Amino acid sequence: MIEFRSVTKRYPDGTQAVEEFSLVLPSHKTTVLVGSSGSGKTTLLRMINRMVEPTSGTIEIDGEDISGIPPVGLRRRIGYVMQNSGLLPHRKVIDNVATVPLLTGVKKKDAYARALELLDTVGLDRSLADRYPSQLSGGQQQRVGVARGLAVDPNILLMDEPFGAVDPIVRADLQRELHRLQSELGKTVVFVTHDIDEALLLGDQICILERGGRVAQVGTPEQILTNPASDFVASFIGADRGKRALSIRSTPEGDVVVDSDGRPAGVLTGQTKATPFRGVGAPAQGERAS
Repeated sequence: MIEFRSVTKRYPDGTQAVEEFSLVLPSHKTTVLVGSSGSGKTTLLRMINRMVEPTSGTIEIDGEDISGIPPVGLRRRIGYVMQNSGLLPHRKVIDNVATVPLLTGVKKKDAYARALELLDTVGLDRSLADRYPSQLSGGQQQRVGVARGLAVDPNILLMDEPFGAVDPIVRADLQRELHRLQSELGKTVVFVTHDIDEALLLGDQICILERGGRVAQVGTPEQILTNPASDFVASFIGADRGKRALSIRSTPEGDVVVDSDGRPAGVLTGQTKATPFRGVGAPAQGERAS
């Protein structure tokens, strides 16, 4: 469990990035920090591994104040995946994935064996191990970045807009892959994005931030969609424009899910008793849309 207690970050030029932020991030769940530029989401993420130090307040991991943990040691036990993968261009894929294990003293043979296993885990062929990042597609590079983040089997995985630089089709594929990995590995994931649809898709817990790291609402996707806490949240998720208002329309061909403008958004199959949705075109639990 990660806990922020009254955390503030003020930079020397007077910029207030985060103000009195408090939040509990539950273990083995995905918490998404979502907000526009200037909302402090990346600053909050980087405070967890001490890449950014808070001006005041405390951050605890499993009850331990991280200010007492040496930053390098802390970072080596927390996975970190960033936008554009952040791979070392002059090192092969296998060396990129094995970087942190080698730094922590793992034998090269064992680190390489673990790296190959992780390529399997993230859905990459082992034949890519001897390629350089420039020889991979953007989606493949991001998968290597995830493999590197998992290389020391961390309990915590930080993901800073990891899919923001790839095209929509690849992004959807990577989102599905993260869902699969999380269901198999059960990490404590902290995911940063500016995309509310991505947040609703991936988050067990979502924290919507206003400028300066002020919390607008914290809740499950269902709670936020069905009960926006303010006009700001309603606008941010698109509820004030009817974006989330999906309904079922009966047609001669069968029932169709339509959006607020009456445009088809999906087809329901199976049980149709419940009609709450996690996002645009996303069916309630127990239903499938195609």
